[in-house]
Amino acid sequence: MPALTAAPGLLEHAVTYALASAAQVTPQLLPLATPCEAWDLRTLLLHVSDSLAVLAEAMRADHVSPGPPPGHKPTTEANPVPCLRRQARDLLGACAAASAEERLVAIADRELTASVITAAGAIEIAVHGWDISVACGAGRPVPATLAAALLPAAALLIPRTTRAGLFAGPVPVPEPASPADRLIAFLGRQPRPPAAPCPA
Repeated sequence: MPALTAAPGLLEHAVTYALASAAQVTPQLLPLATPCEAWDLRTLLLHVSDSLAVLAEAMRADHVSPGPPPGHKPTTEANPVPCLRRQARDLLGACAAASAEERLVAIADRELTASVITAAGAIEIAVHGWDISVACGAGRPVPATLAAALLPAAALLIPRTTRAGLFAGPVPVPEPASPADRLIAFLGRQPRPPAAPCPA
């Protein structure tokens, strides 16, 4: 499908969007709630950094380790945004250096194509970029072209039977809905949540 063929470009677009969302983060916002249940903004940023590191490992080594990627250390910085930026640069470098030929990536006892891994990564990074923006009170939508390209991939990679524990059930949206709203709703989020409260 087109989204899988264009997966590297979609991942770069998703990372760029997530970094723009993270640019809004200030230390005062880190304790705020996010659309990810039970996660504050600091926890979400750390999760995104870890996801970027895992994707970089998949691009470089054609496998994903069961533990943290080699050389990856949890950040001890008060603000995790610089760590997220470093992991983003590392991932984009790994993608640029990766072979253009389709490869298999080993994850536990399974093998998936690199394009599937990349498309899945683009979906996760894009939706978490939106989560970060919402937590900051901005609610910047996922770019329309990115959302439109990711929607068919999301429907393929996140069927109802496997989404438990990963995403909540799809949320209905009134039509006509933008590609960004449809993507966010498909991934179990209210497309237009209330603005985050200002920190005390």
